[in-house]
Amino acid sequence: MSCYEIEALRLGLMNVLGVEDQHARDHAEKELEGHLEGPIEGLSEAESLAEIERHLDAALVDLEETVTSMDADDPEYDYTRGRLLAVRDAERAVHRLRVQGKSITDGLGEAHDLLHETFPVED
Repeated sequence: MSCYEIEALRLGLMNVLGVEDQHARDHAEKELEGHLEGPIEGLSEAESLAEIERHLDAALVDLEETVTSMDADDPEYDYTRGRLLAVRDAERAVHRLRVQGKSITDGLGEAHDLLHETFPVED
């Protein structure tokens, strides 16, 4: 059993953040063999946080449908529900990352404005 959504998310975040950990990438790609389609493929190839959020949302919808269609007696039911919780938590983490990134860029803009207020440039 594997949590394809989480492995694909790791690959997408590695792309976006410029993480060059070949061992982690190889491990994730091995876990995803035969499952690179739809939102899983989109997550693994994402190049922006907006793309990650979009594909992660689609993966959540698919996973929710899977859980809903499963019989509670299915041996994989609890694990699949656990995956759903993990992916929802990951979605919140990605949202926090995006909010923090925006806060950093806003702060840089404020620093830039303050610098020009303190040291006006005359044309």
